[in-house]
Amino acid sequence: MSSSSDALPIGPYAPIARAGDLLVCSGQLGLCNGSLVEGGLAAELPQAFSNLVQILASEGATLTDVVKMTVFLTDIADFEEMNSLYLEVFGDHRPTRSAFAVAALPRGGCVEIEAWAYAPLVR
Repeated sequence: MSSSSDALPIGPYAPIARAGDLLVCSGQLGLCNGSLVEGGLAAELPQAFSNLVQILASEGATLTDVVKMTVFLTDIADFEEMNSLYLEVFGDHRPTRSAFAVAALPRGGCVEIEAWAYAPLVR
């Protein structure tokens, strides 16, 4: 289970920034209590989503407000498994998305996610 510190940045950047009615969320790793969760993609991606939920909530938004996702994988062979886990989180909601392989991720993670959400200041 994640704590409020799991979504804190691990570098010199903000975890979330508002640009008018858009929220831009920095990349989230599968960190829990400051360490990468064990278990590869099946553990890291749900934790990364849990961390994303925390930072969205700090601005009064939820996953249903997400309009764009970017998924970074250290192994593109994980693409299908990532899709299955992704569907468990989003269900019928379909934000636009890009997914691609990268050489490495911070803390040795195998997946990182970032999101843009539409969250008007006046609802």
